[in-house]
Amino acid sequence: MTSTERIAFLKGHGTENDFVIVPDPDGRLDLSAAAVAKICDRRAGLGGDGLLHVVRSAAHPEAHAQADEAEWFMDYRNGDGSIAEMCGNGVRVFARYLLHAGLVEAGDLAIATRAGVRRVHVAKSGDVTVSMGRAALPEEGVVVTLDGRSWPARNVNMGNPHAVAFVEDLAHAGELRTVPPFSPAAVYPDGVNIEFVVDRGPQHVAMRVHERGSGETRSCGTGACAVAVATARRDGADPARTGTPVTYTVDVLGGSLSITELPDGTVEMTGPAEIVAEGTFDPTWLAAALA
Repeated sequence: MTSTERIAFLKGHGTENDFVIVPDPDGRLDLSAAAVAKICDRRAGLGGDGLLHVVRSAAHPEAHAQADEAEWFMDYRNGDGSIAEMCGNGVRVFARYLLHAGLVEAGDLAIATRAGVRRVHVAKSGDVTVSMGRAALPEEGVVVTLDGRSWPARNVNMGNPHAVAFVEDLAHAGELRTVPPFSPAAVYPDGVNIEFVVDRGPQHVAMRVHERGSGETRSCGTGACAVAVATARRDGADPARTGTPVTYTVDVLGGSLSITELPDGTVEMTGPAEIVAEGTFDPTWLAAALA
């Protein structure tokens, strides 16, 4: 890009998990980790838990093979610039942006991600439902330790890794700006999202989360899915065995999500997604950030 080229951005959020959206259909922008971190900086940049780079699948080397199934690829980055396989709230906001920009119609669509193609239903207003794929439940878990307390954490993979710990009080999770200590570290060699969970009622829980690469966020879609699956197993519910879907309400700091696990193992997440602002980057600032 040149120092005079105007590049668009938008801001959006899903249950207050907020993102900078950068439309780049032809994949022309080289978004380094450092550039993404500058854009997501809440004091010196636009601010966001992460960045949604909107690229046509055919134009991105990591998504080219998915182009026949999904026209658009969610090139998701954490707030520190690191690459993530998947972001559940991000998929909803990504889909809402595609509708907002007139690139898709309301209804069913497919979005390519690093965790595979995700099927999405977008209403003209209100909630977005995402088919999040199947949860994997590796046998090896970890123990999370904070302020003299320890909890076993269930290993759940939703295309990205999660450790789900059931606690007595969400305040026991501490400040969550830094990664809560866990062991053995070898279970998650590339880091992990850690959820702390309390019961609120029948099939109703609340969570706080430390997201890998972002710190504590107001919400985590894949984390809510991991929490619902881990809670169902704790409660003795397994739709694959009973043939009956199970739905949990998962409260996050920014709202609530409805998570349903189907008998075939597919996990569906339903929740809001909003576009709140749009504009253009200052060309000189962006050129320096990308340099």
